Amino acid sequence: MRPSLKPLGEMIAAAALAALAALAAPVQAQTPEPAAAPQPTHSVEQANATLQQVAKDRAAVNDEFAASERVCYDKFFVNYCMDKAKEKRRAALAKLRATEVEAEHFKRADSVEKRDADLAVRARKDAEEEAQRAAMPPKEAKVVDDTPRPAPNAGKPVVDREAEHAAKVQRQAAQDAADAGKRAANVQAFENKQAESEKRKVQVAKKKADSDAKRAAHEASEKKKAAAEAAAAAAAAKKQ
Repeated sequence: MRPSLKPLGEMIAAAALAALAALAAPVQAQTPEPAAAPQPTHSVEQANATLQQVAKDRAAVNDEFAASERVCYDKFFVNYCMDKAKEKRRAALAKLRATEVEAEHFKRADSVEKRDADLAVRARKDAEEEAQRAAMPPKEAKVVDDTPRPAPNAGKPVVDREAEHAAKVQRQAAQDAADAGKRAANVQAFENKQAESEKRKVQVAKKKADSDAKRAAHEASEKKKAAAEAAAAAAAAKKQ
């Protein structure tokens, strides 16, 4: 029984060697070639479009690698399949990165060029304005009159000013005296009104007291008269 197993073992070994040779051949054949230089960019619009396309292509490469990973896990030679997928992704991303770098470099160079152009235009305008100001005739200096002017009332004698001040003080004193007299008269008038008011109150109170006394006396007289009439009527009634 054992001698018959030898040819089978040799066949298995030969098959394994053949499989390893077949796997090694593609690896040698798929040695990455140098990435081609990206196409030159000629405008900012083209650079923006290139960057947008690179972003889409990078996402597609990552999606493809994720799908290749799932496929490799189902194969017998998983590591070989994964290395192959990683190398494909690396080559694709390197190519995309080169294209991205070229587009970004064009945009930066274009921005610098525009900035330099703006600075040159501004410098030229400044130089033209400076030349125009230099060519204009100088403005005439404004003459300032430094002649001293007399102060108000400076021409009046000191005596007149003192007399005016004294007269003003006298007028104010006279006005104050007149105002004081008016205030005293107003106070006296108010006091007189108060006295008249008190006098009228006393008179009214006296009249009221007299009226009350007369009314009380009349009522007492009427009561006395009514009592006498009642007594006389009672006496006459007894006689009968």
